[in-house]
Amino acid sequence: MDIWLSALAAAGCLLAGAAALWPRGGGWPGVALFVGMVLLAAERLVDQRLLEEPGDPARLLDSLRLKSVLPLVWLWFSLVHARANWRGFLRGWRWVLVVAAVVPLVVVGVGADFLAVSVPGGLGLAAAGKGWVLVVVVLNLGMVANLEKTFRASVGMGRWRIKYVVLGLALIFGLKFYILSQALVFAAYPPWLVRLESIGVILGCCLLGLGQLRCATCRTEIYPSRTILQGSLTLVLAGAYFLVVGLLAQVAARRGGTESFPAQALVVLLGVVGLAVMLLSDRVRSSTRQLVSRHFRRSEHDFRRIWTDFTRRSASVLDAAELGMNAAEVISGSFNVLGVTVCRVAPNRGGLDCLHSTAERASGEALGLGIEDFAAIAARPRPFSLEAERAGWAVALRAWCPRKFSHGGPRLVVPLVACEQLVGLVILSDRVNGVAYSGEEIDLLKCIADQLAGGLLNCALSEEVLQAKQLEAFQTVSTFFVHDLKNAANSLNLMLRNLPLHFDDVQFREDAMRGVALTVARINQLIFKLSHLREAEADAQAEAVRLDLLCAEVLSREWGREARVERELEPVGYQELDAEAIKSVVRNLVGNALEAGAQQVRVATRRQGCGALLVVSDDGCGMSAAFQRDFLFRAFHTTKASGLGVGMFQCRKIVIAHAGSIEVESAPGCGTRVEVFLPGKTILPGGTNNNGGQQQPT
Repeated sequence: MDIWLSALAAAGCLLAGAAALWPRGGGWPGVALFVGMVLLAAERLVDQRLLEEPGDPARLLDSLRLKSVLPLVWLWFSLVHARANWRGFLRGWRWVLVVAAVVPLVVVGVGADFLAVSVPGGLGLAAAGKGWVLVVVVLNLGMVANLEKTFRASVGMGRWRIKYVVLGLALIFGLKFYILSQALVFAAYPPWLVRLESIGVILGCCLLGLGQLRCATCRTEIYPSRTILQGSLTLVLAGAYFLVVGLLAQVAARRGGTESFPAQALVVLLGVVGLAVMLLSDRVRSSTRQLVSRHFRRSEHDFRRIWTDFTRRSASVLDAAELGMNAAEVISGSFNVLGVTVCRVAPNRGGLDCLHSTAERASGEALGLGIEDFAAIAARPRPFSLEAERAGWAVALRAWCPRKFSHGGPRLVVPLVACEQLVGLVILSDRVNGVAYSGEEIDLLKCIADQLAGGLLNCALSEEVLQAKQLEAFQTVSTFFVHDLKNAANSLNLMLRNLPLHFDDVQFREDAMRGVALTVARINQLIFKLSHLREAEADAQAEAVRLDLLCAEVLSREWGREARVERELEPVGYQELDAEAIKSVVRNLVGNALEAGAQQVRVATRRQGCGALLVVSDDGCGMSAAFQRDFLFRAFHTTKASGLGVGMFQCRKIVIAHAGSIEVESAPGCGTRVEVFLPGKTILPGGTNNNGGQQQPT
């Protein structure tokens, strides 16, 4: 009899494991379930050998080694089963998985002599054996608590799909928990516990098979909280069970009735499991609420809690898909509805897009409906039964969102209307026990629908604003490039104007060729940057350069022999600067002065404190105090007829990126003076730094 029980349990485990990989595979959860069930099958066969020779320490050690691997595999399964965010859980539990992989095997590695002692009728557990039992108990509790977390985070059809998988594994590991607790109490492993565990595995495999038939129709993705085991019913019940069993053990030991104690402990375990099933059962909770509402004249729902929960989960959500998921979970959990589908009217008003659904839909495609259909639905002020409608749009909705159960009651359609336009629908199907919706529930659904409609409209407006901002940002960046291209074109234009006058000058031609080459290089660099606008903004290419030499290069190669530009470039030493960016600042400041009608422009550099100072002054038209205060460093504001108004804005960004400062003094008719301070250690050309020490430039 024992052999047949063990063989049947092993066969059931292998069948349940194979079903996890067939017909279309279950991903990592399926692999974990398959490996776990194969190990359970091997455990049944090894325990059967231990049952045949209960006094053999070697066979006990083989059994404990196999049992030491099980917690790791089943912890892995509990972290990935039905969870869409399982990667985050694996990262958070990585050290627990390491403990599960190492500690039980290390304890078993001490040998059978440390784990077992001889007792009448077989082998008992020594101190090391009891320690091993405690570790395995804790790891198994963590596995069941993880499955409970997944189950409690599920709603609607997702909970219906995974319920029997969770119950089957809870039965198998609940019996393991009972057997391990008996081993702790009696410091022994009685043979009859092997038979009990085989029976539990057989029943658990039946539940697993039923659960896998439910899960095979559709993939389940649940997003449990990352909070570690907070409010776990598993831990509460396990603690209560240990407390009751401990008290019973003391009473039985004092009265000498230890023979019947295992049966009493089993009765307590079954009572605890039954209580857990009742607490987690949707049918029991629904029937209890109806009973209390009918006989004690109390409201069936806590409307304040439901409304607070929905408001909290929708107040700051700007993503339509996330808002639809939150709404579906709140409605499904509050009204005991397995299938809740939240959809919105497509942006082009050409159909309905599904945002989230806890039900099984006939098609993942959008449902094509016309404007007249939307108007007919929007004309209904309250939720209505879809089964009573005979219009074409109702037939299409019924086919698009079918019922799973014939006894789940009629489907309910809740229109989402905002600003007198239909923005979406909520379709409720397959209510637990098929209970009809009361007037209070219809009113609450109407309030939730109004809030959800406003949220969806807000999401649509936020998407439009985001697209407008992206377009504005692209236009802003493009304007910067246009401004730089304009500066390059001005340099070429100035060179062409001077070309007829100085063509015979060999030095001028050489300067002109260098200027053209530099301008072409700048244009190519701008084109390269423009082609990489989607990438992150490039970091400043800092290198050891001298500010005075950068200014000299810009003034000689950009403006040639322009007589209106005076240079007082005092050596300032080497600094860590972005050479191209600083040269862009010099170009912008000198170009602004020339375009402002200045007859004389003065560019000076000198050391100042712990940095270098660049001064660009002119005798141009100047600027008013109001313009300097409100618009000077803002993009797209300029006093020039042909200007773009981005030069000073760009200069300020570059200077701030170098941790520097820029100050402007100007008045109408009195010219402009711009001072740019760039901090940083300066190394003089002769190798002396600004503190008097000797140092070679980089």
